[in-house]
Formats: sequence, C-alpha cells, structure tokens
Amino acid sequence: MSHERATRKEWIGLAVLVLPVLLLSMDMTVLYFAVPFLSASLEPTATQQLWIVDIYAFMLAGLLITMGTIGDHIGRRLLLMLGAGAFGVASLAAAYAGSSEFLIASRALLGVAGAVLAPSTLSLIRTMFRDPGERRAAIAVWTIGMSGGSALGPIVSGLLLEHFWWGSVFLINIPVIALLLLIGPFLLPEYRSPEPGRFDLIGALLSLGAILPVIYGIKELAEDGFAWSYAAVTAVGVAVGVLFIQRQRTAATPLIDLSLFRSRGFSASIGVNLVTLFAMVGFLLFSTQWIQLVYGLSPLEAALWTLPAPVAVAIAASLAAALAKTVRPGHIIAGGMVIATIGFGIMTQLRVDSHLAVVVIGASVLSAGVGIAAPLTADLIVSSAPPERAGSISALPETSNQLGGAFGVAILGSIGAAVYTRDVTDATSQLPPEAAEPAEGSLGGATEVAQHLPEAAGEPLLAAAAEAFTHGMNIAAAAGGGVMLVGAVGAAVLMRHVTSPAAAQGPADRPEAEQVSAHDPE
Repeated sequence: MSHERATRKEWIGLAVLVLPVLLLSMDMTVLYFAVPFLSASLEPTATQQLWIVDIYAFMLAGLLITMGTIGDHIGRRLLLMLGAGAFGVASLAAAYAGSSEFLIASRALLGVAGAVLAPSTLSLIRTMFRDPGERRAAIAVWTIGMSGGSALGPIVSGLLLEHFWWGSVFLINIPVIALLLLIGPFLLPEYRSPEPGRFDLIGALLSLGAILPVIYGIKELAEDGFAWSYAAVTAVGVAVGVLFIQRQRTAATPLIDLSLFRSRGFSASIGVNLVTLFAMVGFLLFSTQWIQLVYGLSPLEAALWTLPAPVAVAIAASLAAALAKTVRPGHIIAGGMVIATIGFGIMTQLRVDSHLAVVVIGASVLSAGVGIAAPLTADLIVSSAPPERAGSISALPETSNQLGGAFGVAILGSIGAAVYTRDVTDATSQLPPEAAEPAEGSLGGATEVAQHLPEAAGEPLLAAAAEAFTHGMNIAAAAGGGVMLVGAVGAAVLMRHVTSPAAAQGPADRPEAEQVSAHDPE
C-alpha cells in the first residue's frame, strides 16, 4: 500500500515540534545547579525546596492523559499553542519569583503546560507523517530531542549561572517559545476528532488522583526510606487507579480505549517503556554522582561528560528507524534491551580507581540500547489507535516513562543506598551521632562531613564512602541489568509476531473499520 509522502513543510514542522520537546525535558534537569543559588535568594524551607524541584514532574505526569484527550476535542495544534503560551508565561513568572511559594506555583504551571506539549507533539507527528518509515524516523527525532534536552539541562544551567542570576535558567525558554508561537501556526496542521463525544471529566479526575499519589509516594519512599505515610499515599493512588480503569470500561467516551491493550504490540510496548525507563532513570543518577563525588569532577564538567549518552541515543534511534524497514520491531526492541544489559554489565565492573572511560562507555551503551527500543515502542503505541484518539494515546508513552522512572529511582536507588549504608558503617562508628547520620545517609553527606574533620579522619571516611557507593552502584547495575534482560526476553516472546504499522495516520487513509491497526494475530 502506498502512503502519502511528507513534504519539506512537514520536515520543517518536525524541527518546530522538537523545540517544545527540548524545553520539556530540559526543565526536568535545569534546576540541578540552580537550587543553591535560588535557595540563597528565596530562603525556602527544606520542604519548599523539594516542591520547587519536584512539582514540575508531578503535574506533568498527572495531567498527560487528560491533556492528550483535550487535544482530540479542541485541536492538537491549538492545544500546543495554548500550552506554549502557558509555558512562556510560567517561565517568566518563575524567573522573577520573589518568594518560594510563587516559584512553586510557577513550576506547577510549567508542569501543566508541559503535560500539554508532550502528547500534542507526538500526536501531531502522527498526523503529519503518514508513511510508516517516515513516521518512525520522525519519532526517532522526537526521542532524540527528549533525550538531548535532559542532558542539555544541567549544561545550560551551569553555563548560565556562571554569568547570570538563577532566574536565567527559566528565561532561556522565552525565545524558544516565541519562535514556536510565531511559526507553528504556519507549519503545523490542525487536527481534531470529528466526533469526540463528551469529555470524561470523572475519568480525568481519577487519572490525576491515581498518578499523582503514586509518583509522590514512590519518590518520597526513595528519598526518605520506608514510612507508613508514604506507603499509604501510594496505596491510595493504586486504589484510585483501579477506579480509573473501571471508569474506562464503562464510560461512553473513555480517555483510554482499554481494548487496545488486547494488542500485543500495544501492551508489550507499554511494558517495554516501563522497564527501560525503570532501569535507565533509576541507574543513571548513580553515574552522575560517581563522576562528581568519586572521580572528583566539578558539576559542569560532570554534565559535559554525560553528553556521549544522548549522542549514543541519537545514533541508536536513527539505526532502529532504518532497521525497522526490514526487521520485525520485536527483534529490534529485544536487541536494544540486550545492548542496554551489556551497558549495565560494564557498570558492574566499575571500581573506585577505575578510569572515567568505564562509566562513560557503560552509560553510553546503556543509553544506546534504550535509544533503539524507545522510538519503536512509541511508534507502535501511537499507531495502535485510530487517528481521532491519537492525542490521548500519545500521552501513554510519556506517562509510562514517568512511572517507570519513579519506580527505578525508588527501587534501584534503595538497593544502592542499602548497600552503601551497610558498607560505610564501620568507617562511621567512631564519629559522633550528628556526623555519623549524614555520612551513613549518602555519599554527598559523607563528603560534607569529611570536609569538617581533621585530615587524618576525613580521608579514611571519604575513601570508605567512595568504596561503599561504588559497591552499591555495582549491585544496582546488576539488578538493573537483570530487569532489562528479563524485559528483553519478554519483548522477544510477546512481540515475535508484531509487525511495524503498515497503515498511515490520517482520517481518510482507510475505511473506518480499518483505522485500528491489528499488529498481531491472536
């Protein structure tokens, strides 16, 4: 079957769509270096500081599905423009926030706007690129933009903070948003569902009530250790999630068509997203800390040494899009997860005195494996739905990414922390309680304590803490690699009959009865 090929206008439009994707992922990490500066200026409490950093991701994760559905109702380009405008206003407000409370509110609005941008960009790609090969290439570019933004956030932040005040890390968004608002209406097509039905407000509230508590509870459990209050919040989110699923089964126009999960291509792709982000996000935080606190580079130098990872994602995503023309996606995805497992294997060999190349190569191989799998799973997910529901379905890859990342930080982070605390206890046994507690809590805490100790006591503590952290990193890498390898086997088995979507993505491409691709025979 022939498909309408994209013109130069669509490819230039893709470049425009990458702009909000870059901003969306950059704002996840842009505060890494800015927190000490804004803390000195605004003097937030410890709780307020956590909310300044975390509220963006919470609002983003909680509203993705709802915002994607709204795009199907009112128009995806219109929603993208509205979201871009809100993102610009929130960035300006955050840059000039005069209090911690106002900065938290601004970051929350940034998260809401971000929840508009992610599904809108992916669903517009579906509308613009009807040829399956071109669509895969476009989604690969989208994936590269998302990965590259996360890596650029700390670098941009570090460079700006060397010359400007902390608000500049938000002002950098303004010219990009202005460009998007200026040229987006001319280069991006509009698409809305011809018969969207009634918006499921109850389902939207339930989705928010499910995802927010789960993300919050897991994150707090990872940062502070087990507490019944955090476990209860997580359990409430799970319970509301059950109600949300029940609502989707009975609603006349549900946010998510649960029948799509009957397709192995769709459901396995969601599972792959969860597993890969679980392993990658949960582990790469170790790499950054090791480069800074064990190897001894400055934060900006450490950020620069993380750049090979997104470069590896770019190369791998492009390769995956090319291979998908002739190779079944399940084979490619499973292969990518095996490559990621090898990256974890390299990390298990890291030692305190290892060369920097070990961690850079390990992180790059791991990222390349994920870069092979991610664009193909996003393509399978988005292509599973009829065009009129692409907005809501386009929110699922990013939602599963957020959930997978939260679980990864919680579980792999807890494994590494447990090993660290066990191994460093001997070195802290002679310290007073007020010094031993932070030193046993994290490598950063041990580094801070050692700076205030005599050299004869500080150097052994630093050496023991570095050794304990590296050992915990090795164990977490083994666990992450094991999860990734199981995921590879699962992908190979569950997706062995899945074929790349062969149908295009416009409302007139096929008869209505054919608009949902049957990716695999049951």
